[in-house]
Amino acid sequence: MRSPSRPFGADPANPSDPSTQKTVTEMSLPSERARATARVLIEALPYIRRFSGKTVVIKYGGNAMVDQPLKQGFARDLVLMKLVGVNPVVVHGGGPQIGSLLKRLGKGSEFVQGMRVTDAETMDVVEMVLGGLVNKEIVNLINRHGGSAVGLTGKDGDLIRARKLLLRRDAPELAEPEIIDLGHVGEVESIDASLIHMLVQGAFIPVIAPIGVGDDGRSYNINADLVAGKVAEVLKAEKLLLLTNTDGLLDTQGQLIPELDVGRVQELIREGVIAGGMLPKVQCAVDAVHGGVKTAHIIDGRVEHAIMLDLFTDEGIGTLIRSR
Repeated sequence: MRSPSRPFGADPANPSDPSTQKTVTEMSLPSERARATARVLIEALPYIRRFSGKTVVIKYGGNAMVDQPLKQGFARDLVLMKLVGVNPVVVHGGGPQIGSLLKRLGKGSEFVQGMRVTDAETMDVVEMVLGGLVNKEIVNLINRHGGSAVGLTGKDGDLIRARKLLLRRDAPELAEPEIIDLGHVGEVESIDASLIHMLVQGAFIPVIAPIGVGDDGRSYNINADLVAGKVAEVLKAEKLLLLTNTDGLLDTQGQLIPELDVGRVQELIREGVIAGGMLPKVQCAVDAVHGGVKTAHIIDGRVEHAIMLDLFTDEGIGTLIRSR
């Protein structure tokens, strides 16, 4: 191992090499910064011990997928997790990228209750973007930072079996509920985690695009939050992390709720505090906890190194949801 006080590539046997002239003192940390760094490392140690050998499923989406510094930080965080013995499994979204390519192709996007109506042509684009462009970009980014990532879709190894999702709409003017067919939009029927286990045991980081296959052989686009939750359940993950573009769950005064149990979650839903776009994320977290995941966390992906702050610090960030 090279000396940390000598720059990489310096020749200690050649005094004329200017790179050998930098002294240990010149490379030392200022005392205040050194103490702060030591405190961070000491604070992280019990968490590294606690999570070593455990699986953490991360739903990757939002600003963290488009902001370059956040993307770089996310990849470094995953590599560090793996190096200290934590097993990250990534499930990613890609809605904005799908919309962008559809627009370039001259095809519009239609949404019903927040879900994209997906005909056969749109599904081809979804597979190109999620299973190709986005997935391989994430894999490449992790590998460039020293990790070993492998990209998957739900079709690989029969990982995600899906069934068509049919929406039900109730309205006073309707004699009976309306059933809405969204096309190639699905929900998880089952997860076969054998391929994930094989990759994790082989020191790889699985990166999963949320595309499933039905009994009819058709591809289905599935909400990435739901896939992440189901994968976490099947793996009996220690944690499920859902990256969002918000601080976490907020109360009626707009203040962050740092922690709550599933019973309190249901109360906040009935009170209307949890509503809109946050509702499916929270329900996904609750289902995962009910399914055996120790804790689920909704964290702000706009914060640099959000995963490290949540895993390895006393305070953590975002909102933690536990069984009780």
